[in-house]
Amino acid sequence: MQRIELEIKALSPLAIARHKPGGSISESVEYIPGTVIRGAVAAKILNESGHQFSDLTENGGDFQALFLSENPVIFQNAYPALVINGNIINRAKIEDNGVLPTTALTSKNLPGFTPKNNGIFDTLIDRFCAEGYGYPYDPNCPKDGGRVDSTDISFYCKFKNKYHSLKTNKRLLTRVGINRRRAASEEEILYSVQVLNESQEKKQQPVCYRCAILLEDDLAESLRNFIQLRNQNFRLGGSTSRGLGKVEITTKEPVSAKIDVDQKITKFSNSLQDRWQKWGVFGVPLKDLSGDRTYFTLDLQSDAILTENWRRTTVISEKMLQQFAKVEDSSLKLEAAYSSYDYLSGWNAAWGLMKDVELITNKGSVYLFSTNQREIWDNVLGDLEVRGVGARTCEGFGQIQICNQFHLVFRENAV
Repeated sequence: MQRIELEIKALSPLAIARHKPGGSISESVEYIPGTVIRGAVAAKILNESGHQFSDLTENGGDFQALFLSENPVIFQNAYPALVINGNIINRAKIEDNGVLPTTALTSKNLPGFTPKNNGIFDTLIDRFCAEGYGYPYDPNCPKDGGRVDSTDISFYCKFKNKYHSLKTNKRLLTRVGINRRRAASEEEILYSVQVLNESQEKKQQPVCYRCAILLEDDLAESLRNFIQLRNQNFRLGGSTSRGLGKVEITTKEPVSAKIDVDQKITKFSNSLQDRWQKWGVFGVPLKDLSGDRTYFTLDLQSDAILTENWRRTTVISEKMLQQFAKVEDSSLKLEAAYSSYDYLSGWNAAWGLMKDVELITNKGSVYLFSTNQREIWDNVLGDLEVRGVGARTCEGFGQIQICNQFHLVFRENAV
């Protein structure tokens, strides 16, 4: 498979609604979902084809291969990118980035990354060790000894050995309904739309997002050229007829999508075993840590739609992971799971209908596994990180990361 990286620069506010509550305000998400990018690209191809949708599916062609085949193009979510002095930082210079794990904690008094705040640290490995030694794990802030809590930071990156939180700013746009017959404002029709700002509030820098498209090798160059030639013609989100959703998309040259996770698994597993030994100062553990087992994590980088035995679930079990990876491993064990759920719907522009309400597992969820047959997992986990898990992965759902580096940020080294 090939990977095409996209850099999306917002030229106008983006109205990307997650759901519409009972009130008069349409709430917006903090990123650009893959399904929105997928819909915009598909609509542009259809509008310029001069054919009906049914003709394209019957006659085949690139559209069918891209969107309707057994292995359709995967459009990943576009998350905020680091922008300094008006320029988006090259991905190759970023040391680490992604969705902050749900196991990360920060100070309640001064939450956020250092140096201005008290820092953020991860608790996954220490929770595992504490349970193994029979102790409750209730950490405090390493800076002031105060209470800690989960952080409201969703996205982060590490650049020049410094951690940055990647946030988007929102604002409300209030609009008046128009009477089509009189071409004047309609009484009692006033509504507000929550939008993502096109520039940062204080720094006056553009807001940019980064994502990737994963597809088969023979279609990568043609799709990349199609998007690049129309880089300012795409509109993302709702209310595009009112001037919202204008973006500029920059594409990179297609590269191999293959991911090598061998070193990350080794580093994480060794760190967990070293931490286990340090916890030995508290006495004898309830169980011994087997030296021949390898530990690794699955970190959700996007919301996932998971099903087991035809029922919705928020936990990736041993059986489910083997099915996703298409391997058999009787030694595989789920050691810990930290996840939460939500409900999600949407609008299908092609059908003109509402999408089904889905039970989703929230991004940031963490699953800790162990196995004594590592040799069968080294290659398949890298492929799984590329393709994702669960349903509707082509729309950005089910993105995962193997052994997020932030799990190695312990309490005494809060960043």
